[in-house]
Amino acid sequence: MVINRGLYVRLAGAAVLWGGTFVAGRLLAAEVSPAAAAFVRFALAGAVLAALAWREGEPVAWTPRTLGWFALLGLTGVAGYNLLFFTGLRTVEAGRAALIIANNPVAIAAGAALVLGERLGLRASLGIGVAVVGACVVVSRGHPLQVLRGGVGVGELCIAGCVVCWTAYTLIGRRALAGLSPLQATAGACVVGAAILAGPALAGGLARGIGAWSATAWASALYLALGGTVLAFVWYYRGVQALGAARAGVFINLVPVSGVVFGWLFLGERLDPSVWVGGALVATGIALTRTRAEAPPVRTGSS
Repeated sequence: MVINRGLYVRLAGAAVLWGGTFVAGRLLAAEVSPAAAAFVRFALAGAVLAALAWREGEPVAWTPRTLGWFALLGLTGVAGYNLLFFTGLRTVEAGRAALIIANNPVAIAAGAALVLGERLGLRASLGIGVAVVGACVVVSRGHPLQVLRGGVGVGELCIAGCVVCWTAYTLIGRRALAGLSPLQATAGACVVGAAILAGPALAGGLARGIGAWSATAWASALYLALGGTVLAFVWYYRGVQALGAARAGVFINLVPVSGVVFGWLFLGERLDPSVWVGGALVATGIALTRTRAEAPPVRTGSS
């Protein structure tokens, strides 16, 4: 019982840490280019995760096969996701972004049905529809028909693009990384993703500008790398290994909640009706989509 209580605390802590990435990302995006922010985050996280994998007796296997898969994962879940993430957070509130990205489990379920042929029942299909409506309410700030008319901002579209990138990352991981531990897979993806980001970051003046980063920027980058990537990943997947994916995955629902609360507490973001209504629809859709037989979201961390 004591062990389970400790696991539950760590799982909740991982979800809260991920919720905090939206605030840290918004603070970092306010003064650093998206490529520079993403590169620094994953250069630090990748180095720490690779060292941790070696220490745990699970060194990353750098073979031609794994390098190819790591490149795909790095392009989608690291480089693509985070370029869109930091670009979107320049104009989109942390809480609103968290609710949009809360659609990840729903998009993954739909993608698995379309690409991998996984069966999608009536309840799950209804959940996808409800969640999509909720996402449209959040993205359009309470005017969902604007999505059809193209009246949605670039920032909102970038955050929605994060969901597409994460879905691709997850589906690739399910097919490609059988035989690798979660720690090995995530470390490899972070290292290769950081390498992909290095060029755009340097071209954007990272070498010249990094010395002028404020204390807030460095604190945000360290939080994103060590708290939101390394620590949250380790806590979450230890919970998955001990409790199973379905029970551990329930805690992911705390991510958008903590993102909204942190945005209100630390950034003074206003919680307008579209956030409440859209968030309730997204939560309902996720609840309908999840099943007891659900597989792990994939061998990796989150936001």
